[in-house]
Amino acid sequence: MAQFTEEEKMMRRIEKRFCKGTVEYGLIDDGDKILVGLSGGKDSLALIELLAKRARIYKPKFSVVAVHVIMKNIPYQSDVKYLQEYAESWGVPFVLYETEFDATTDTRKSPCFLCSWNRRKAFFAVAKEQGCNKIALGHHMDDILETILMNITYQGAFSSMPPKLVMKKFDMTIIRPMCLVHEADLIEMAQIREYRKQAKNCPYESQSSRSTMKGILRQLEDMNPEARYSLWGSMSNIQEDLLPQIIKK
Repeated sequence: MAQFTEEEKMMRRIEKRFCKGTVEYGLIDDGDKILVGLSGGKDSLALIELLAKRARIYKPKFSVVAVHVIMKNIPYQSDVKYLQEYAESWGVPFVLYETEFDATTDTRKSPCFLCSWNRRKAFFAVAKEQGCNKIALGHHMDDILETILMNITYQGAFSSMPPKLVMKKFDMTIIRPMCLVHEADLIEMAQIREYRKQAKNCPYESQSSRSTMKGILRQLEDMNPEARYSLWGSMSNIQEDLLPQIIKK
């Protein structure tokens, strides 16, 4: 029996979950041109590698383009030269796009929300320019589960970030190919691949409640090692008969 190194075992886990996610949720079709939002974080760097490797397989036949968006009014810096060289080393063309937003236009929204929204708008613009029909984001399973907890806690809604979201208004589809990949494996991958960290962290990241939800997810897994799979399964196992029903008069 073949003996695998720890690195090989880790990559086999990631690639198995990556492929399972893309197939189970129908994320990639023949002829797709996919734009990847390359932020410079471990998740987007890993996504470039995983999609580039997948694109070398005969079917489905698709291509990949990477975009790095610079938000000029946020002191968040990345090594753009490194990102370009990294993307191109996997045979992925690289696009640099600069934009900005005015946080005073909507004081009801946090700077994080406004930055994220305007970054997403930039992705749509570049995707159209590049002739892409899909945008791939680097969210992993932990991100999606944390979002469920956040939405239940703060929005009173049972919702999250779906693996596939068809945006008919923009004639674009958002996909999250790493939806079944665990963050712990991506952290290990980043260490092995020696990804370069961004030059300066976003000044607003400490205001996010996501880090709190990470801690809660860890607590749930301490209580039940299968908690993440139970949470994930609950999204397709909604038992409406056992939920409160409002009687309309």
